[in-house]
Amino acid sequence: MPNKKVNIIILICILLLCTSLVPLPSMVAAEEARDVQISAYPTDPLVEKQAYLQQIHMSEAWDVATGNDSIVIAIVDTGVDLNHPDLMPNLVKGINLIEPGQPPRDDNGHGTNVAGIIGAAANNDKGIAGILWKAKLMPVKAVENDGTGSEAKLGEGIRYAVDHGAKIVVLSLGLNKYSDYMSEIVRYAETKGVLLVAATGNEGNSVKYPAAYPTVLAVGGMAADKKAHKLSNSGPEVDLVAPWDVFTTAIGGRYEHKDGTSMAAPQVAAVCALAWAKYPWMKPYQIRSLLRQTAEDLSGTGYGLLRADRVLKDPYSEHMYKRNDRKEQATPISVSKTVSGSFENESDPNWFTFEAPYDGSVRLELESDPKEEIAVTHTDAGGGVKDYSLSAAGPVTMPVKKGKSYLKLQIKNAAAKRKLEFKLTTSFEIYKDAYADNGKQYKAYVLPAQSQTLKGTFHRNNDQDWYMLPITQTGKLSVRLSVDTNRMDPVLFVQKRGEKGKTIDEGGEGESEYFPETDVYPGDYYIRVSNAEGYIPPITGEYTLAIQYKPKLLDPNGPHDKPYSATVMQPGAKYQGLLDKSGGANWFSLNIDEESLVELRLSGIPQNIRMTMSAYNGTLKQIDSVTNPDGTSEAVLSQLWQPGVYYIRLTADAAFDDRFYELKAEVKPLVGGYADIKGHWAEAVIKLASERKIIDGYEHYRFMPDRAITRAEAAAVLVRGLKLTKQKEVRYSDFGPEHWAYPLIAKAAQAEIIDGYPDGSLAPDRYLTRMEMAAMMARSMKMSGKQRGTSPFADVKETDWGVGILKQLKAEGWITGFPDGTFRPESQATRAEFVTLLARMMN
Repeated sequence: MPNKKVNIIILICILLLCTSLVPLPSMVAAEEARDVQISAYPTDPLVEKQAYLQQIHMSEAWDVATGNDSIVIAIVDTGVDLNHPDLMPNLVKGINLIEPGQPPRDDNGHGTNVAGIIGAAANNDKGIAGILWKAKLMPVKAVENDGTGSEAKLGEGIRYAVDHGAKIVVLSLGLNKYSDYMSEIVRYAETKGVLLVAATGNEGNSVKYPAAYPTVLAVGGMAADKKAHKLSNSGPEVDLVAPWDVFTTAIGGRYEHKDGTSMAAPQVAAVCALAWAKYPWMKPYQIRSLLRQTAEDLSGTGYGLLRADRVLKDPYSEHMYKRNDRKEQATPISVSKTVSGSFENESDPNWFTFEAPYDGSVRLELESDPKEEIAVTHTDAGGGVKDYSLSAAGPVTMPVKKGKSYLKLQIKNAAAKRKLEFKLTTSFEIYKDAYADNGKQYKAYVLPAQSQTLKGTFHRNNDQDWYMLPITQTGKLSVRLSVDTNRMDPVLFVQKRGEKGKTIDEGGEGESEYFPETDVYPGDYYIRVSNAEGYIPPITGEYTLAIQYKPKLLDPNGPHDKPYSATVMQPGAKYQGLLDKSGGANWFSLNIDEESLVELRLSGIPQNIRMTMSAYNGTLKQIDSVTNPDGTSEAVLSQLWQPGVYYIRLTADAAFDDRFYELKAEVKPLVGGYADIKGHWAEAVIKLASERKIIDGYEHYRFMPDRAITRAEAAAVLVRGLKLTKQKEVRYSDFGPEHWAYPLIAKAAQAEIIDGYPDGSLAPDRYLTRMEMAAMMARSMKMSGKQRGTSPFADVKETDWGVGILKQLKAEGWITGFPDGTFRPESQATRAEFVTLLARMMN
């Protein structure tokens, strides 16, 4: 028997959580002995505080039976208040395994809470009423006063109960890990005809053991809204739920409110005792079946809510899964439980369905009376169908995909014409992850040297997984190991080859482990993922290993921390770098051959870093500086520089080496005073027009040759180009002396170059179309547009308003159109096009 010490936290309320072990057994097939009353209801003064009794319909159940003092119910817990006036009448001799020789007195309170729910004496003018008015409660103290204990003591307590006549063992405690030792005790109890009832736990996670063992009646908690309580552990192992909140006995002869699955489990145990009062011939699996088939269906709660009235009033069926002879009527079962049923004959199929929580395998074991071979057809969640043969001679293991599977069971022997009762036990094993076989360091799975996240499993006994990260560049490494179930207590180990490793095991069951960000250098780094000591069997659950590797980048420009080692920049090229030393600087130089507008753009600045870009002339006199604003990753410096050598100095308020900044210089030589016309098809014309002050540019040395020109701008250009001086007063609905172009448009109007629209508007700021541009030019040259012939452009119709002007301009060589034969009259005229047409006219 193991003597390993484990933490066992009582499954009481939200504050007292579990980490213990418990199985159950008992013997004695109780003879029928029950109290029957009509319209029975207790008169105890505090019974109105026991609202949970109405939720499970105890008043109707008490019409049939109110107690069972023919069987012993063992409470393996912290003991019981042996002097509590509401418990004394129903207590029998127990044992104290913590302090041998002493009575099993409760020094914690949890066991007394459980006892009151089951068997507080009724109609005695004291306190509350238990579900059983008369009972035999055996206190077995196997847990310390702080809620801790050992597997050995718990196992000893259960065995004591089984070997000393208990028929039901209540286990309102549990642990997260599977135990072969406790599994054997659970089987021992079942073979002795003892029913185990256990709480699932209160962490909102996986069902605890022993509730998760196939033959244990697993009880979760129901909230007031008739849904599973959010903190009640859930999973495919859950059988029933019972009310989460109770009012029960407390140590010192008191009473108190308590909650948790610890308080739900004894409700189920007590109703099982009432069932045995009515059906003393039943075996534990039949009691489990009775409670399952009479439960009130609630979504996400196993078979549903405990219904004491149905347990005692509804007829029991050996075949609880009636009407499941077709796939669409398949009865849901767990992937880890023992269920019972029957075949009426060889032509009576049983359809079941289960949800596999992950990819893996499901093992089927069959017990039947009489022994028969059963044909099993498995339809997997992935769509595959496969046949198996199942008998009492041995189990069958089926691969399954995550999701819903279907099982069709049918007697294989066509000559069998008799009813067949059976028990079917299912058990699930998780898949082998993609990185196995990596259970030894020398078999470590080699990962790419980069940040990554992967999932793994513990699919076999004593499983552990090794990974290797080949680091070739100095950097920083951090690792986080998390799990999706409290059945794991993960341990992380990180080691560089040839050096001492570090083990991280700071969290408990279900908690993450973290290897903090650490400097790493070239070499092989091993990462081992395992469970804490004592976690031997495979575990249904996945771990997630998140690796963050940030290589230390090397500045591609080498050391350039002084002006004399400055990196020479070429215009338009991108230069990357970093500042890996506090107070350091990077220097660049740029040679300017002609007067140019220079834009320096610094981008990719790391988050929370402030970088300053300073410009210096050839004598290292600072001429400008800029710092990226808070929350931004970019800084821009733009200046007009004369020919010469310039220097750029980059600094930061903190060092960084995990990403590059990027520096780029755009050098735009000035032509005609503009930085954006060099190389443009209209460069010469624009330069000439600018020198003659016919047209102006914009700020920052921009002409914007391809920008659309407005009617006002076009009129101004014509007036300046033609040197018009006379003007007349003009008035339009949308134009007056306040407009910047008023004097220029007044001169254009005098020369009949521009006119308004029929609605009285001028629209001076509207963009000019190419047709309007042609018309303005024609008017300035006093062209009438009466040229004959067909339209010279494919997209200009004879009915278009300016076709005559276009004919004349084309015929006289002023315009040519586009290579495809179009003029695009409604397209916007650009500044470059207008100036070019004006230049032709002026020449």
